[in-house]
Parts: sequence; C-alpha cells; structure tokens
Amino acid sequence: MAIEDVEALVTDGFFVLKIKIGSDPRQDGDLDAMLAWDCARMTAIHRAAESARPANSPTGRVLYYLDANGRYNSLDRIRKLLDHLATIGALDRTILLEEPFPEHVRSEVGDLPVRVVADESAHTERDVIDRISLGYKAIAIKPAAKTLSMSFRMARAAHDHHIPCFCADLTVNPALVEWNKVFAAHLAPLPELGMMILETNGFQNYRNWKQMVSRHPNPDAEWIVPRNGVFTLNEAFYQQSGGMFQPLPHYQELVAKRV
Repeated sequence: MAIEDVEALVTDGFFVLKIKIGSDPRQDGDLDAMLAWDCARMTAIHRAAESARPANSPTGRVLYYLDANGRYNSLDRIRKLLDHLATIGALDRTILLEEPFPEHVRSEVGDLPVRVVADESAHTERDVIDRISLGYKAIAIKPAAKTLSMSFRMARAAHDHHIPCFCADLTVNPALVEWNKVFAAHLAPLPELGMMILETNGFQNYRNWKQMVSRHPNPDAEWIVPRNGVFTLNEAFYQQSGGMFQPLPHYQELVAKRV
C-alpha cells in the first residue's frame, strides 16, 4: 500500500493500522535486508500517521498492529525492530505484534515490551494454552475459518487465563464479516483500546465490494459500514445477530445452480 493510501485511511478515521512486516525485498531470504526494510517501512508509516488525531481513538492517536507472519527467526532480531520503533517514537503506539516466529519456534516472549499475539500457531484450545505459557498475551480468532465451534473453545481457553482475543478477517465477504463481527462483539475489550477489535479488509481487496455489501440481508443497517474507524453496534445488531442467521438469496441461488 502506498503511503498516500495509508494517509487516506487515517483521514477517514481509522485509528488501528494493521501493518505487514517481514518483507523479503530482494527475494533472497536475507533477514538483515528484511529487518532494514521493515524499519524503513515503519518509519514512513509513522511519519504519515504520527500527527493525526482520530476522533474515535481512545488514545487520540493512530495505533499500530504489526503482523510478522512468522518471518522473524530470533528474539534478538525482533528486539532490534522494537528498538527502532522506540527510536522513532512508535513503540508506545504499537499495541499488537502478531506471530513473530515460525510456528515450530517456542521462544519466551513475555518480556517483550508489546502484546504478542498468536494466530497461525493457535489451531486449538491446547495451542492457546501453550502459547499463553510462552508469554503470548492475545489470541487472534478466525470464526469464519477455524469454525465457530473451535473458535468458542479457543476463546474460552484464553478467557480462563485472562488473555484477550480479537477476530482476524482472512479477507472474507460482507456476510462472513458479520460472523466475525458478532463473535468479536461478545469478547472482552482489548485493554489498550477499551473496546473490542475486529480486522476487516475486504473493502481494500474486492473490486465489487459495494455490490457485495448490497447482498447482505440488511445492507443499509447502521452497523454494516464503519464510520471513523468504528462499527456502531446498536440494539438491532444484537437482536438480529448482525443478520448472520437470515437467508442470503444471492448465495442460495449460486448453490442451486450448481446442484
């Protein structure tokens, strides 16, 4: 994403930016080049966002959620990244660091100065408990992918250990955004925000997103479109469970044509 597009998101009121780190700029597996690229990218994003004062941000500032997708190989390298964030004034805005290491790496992360999140490494409630034992302090839940049943079990395991969860997106369509949204709406608030958090990025990736939204059972409902970075979940949302149990004629017709 171009920095101009990041600035546009901030102007639109989004106050938590999910930032992919772990790039391989030369496609040669050079981890030092990866770290240098990540540091430069974070500097550029922070410069674009540091002066913004989003209306709905609990801190009054833009906050960062970093997703490494298991690309870092050591605590030392992660600490170098975090030291850079501290140097540029971005560390205290970094509220989440997701999946810094490959799944097989079982490093203790409890002393890192950020809330470290388990995502790809957490498949079951046992994985949740294992990651918590390593110092992970949040769990990314994927109701639309890991099934609602497993998501409930994982969330319960995290809740029993006083660890917050939030819902990741997987670039799902508007109907499945509601699955994630309903689930997220019943989780405890993320401490750094005092509110529940939901990742959603379909509007950035689907060419016909607005048309897809029009196929939702309640396309004009107040809770469908975020405003100033926030979904407003009113009583109707909870009464209707975001419309997730209502018929979806468009998709029913697609299935009927294939039968």
